Amino acid sequence: MPTAVMTGLEAFLSLHASLYGNRPLGLLANQASVGPGYRHALDLLDEAMPGAIRKVFSPQHGFSGDKQDNMVESGHGLTRDGRPIHSLYAEGRKPTPAMLRGLEALVVDLADVGTRVYTFAQTLSLCLEACGAEGLEVIVLDRPNPIGGLVTEGRVLDDGCRSFVGLHPIPMRHGLTMGELAILMNGRLPVPAPLTIIPLGGWRRDMFFRDTGLGWVMPSPNLPSPETAWLYPGQVIWEGTNVSEGRGTTRPFHLLGAPFIDPDALLSDLAALGLPGLAARKASFQPTFNKWAGQTCHGLELFPLDPSFRPVLTSLSILEIVLRRWPDDFALKEPPYEYEWERRPIDLILGHPGDFDSLARGTPAADLARSFAKGLSDFDRERSRVMLY
Repeated sequence: MPTAVMTGLEAFLSLHASLYGNRPLGLLANQASVGPGYRHALDLLDEAMPGAIRKVFSPQHGFSGDKQDNMVESGHGLTRDGRPIHSLYAEGRKPTPAMLRGLEALVVDLADVGTRVYTFAQTLSLCLEACGAEGLEVIVLDRPNPIGGLVTEGRVLDDGCRSFVGLHPIPMRHGLTMGELAILMNGRLPVPAPLTIIPLGGWRRDMFFRDTGLGWVMPSPNLPSPETAWLYPGQVIWEGTNVSEGRGTTRPFHLLGAPFIDPDALLSDLAALGLPGLAARKASFQPTFNKWAGQTCHGLELFPLDPSFRPVLTSLSILEIVLRRWPDDFALKEPPYEYEWERRPIDLILGHPGDFDSLARGTPAADLARSFAKGLSDFDRERSRVMLY
């Protein structure tokens, strides 16, 4: 049976609400910020601390998670009872002094998915920066890393690739909870914010989301299941290309393909690599929006099987095959991408301007992945100092 894990939200409600109930607070949350019975954090906090939450803040995709795609901004709004909702996925992407005025602390309850390019980590970093400048406390209600806390994967972000899909030198799969990320990022800021982490109860680093006993609510529209989050650190690479990552289907990031791909050849070449923890099948699909909308794409559907699965290595290996077999049809996505208007999206995603070009010149994906080892080793030493579990 799954082990029950207590989220930071539950711990805050049971142990800390009385300490903060008389202070004016802000809340950064979205539709996945839920507690027992799938009740929303705002409702639970209002019940435990009437009148304390004065302002609400939302990340990418909006407070209710209704904004579908990248660079679809969510506007500011109001709660049902008239409190302001400030969008942090709009111009500036950072709370202004006026937004923070009148607050004594900002409570953050966001579900991260364990991947550097997921923008919630960047939003948290910018909130820490803004609150540090105002001397405002940040209270992070921790949630599990849905893809575990043991393994790190991918390139540690190069300084030249800093963007809204990576503000700090961390790898694609970072193996930290949101609270641990907050400690790491806050410690790197010139003026850190006063920071309080409300830790998880019962979570272990070897746990994946299905082990926690918690219910999954999509943190964004294209992450419908915990298995999607497991694939995401690798499959997000396709966002920088003309290969569909399955957006516009009911299986985003599980599916990949394009009209020019021969699925038999792709599956055969992938099977020959013997990658761990992976099952794949040939698939055809027709996206209803995004790349190749209304056209039939051919490719694969991926299934992670066990903790040996390595999403970054898997998707880099598929990219290597696509580059080798269909070089004339494959193309990189042009800017803009997540508010970057000049640099190549693929470089911002992979984290280094030379990695794609290395693959394009014929470097095997396995060799490229091995070149990440030194950076990962250094990062693992750094993250060991912020681990709470």
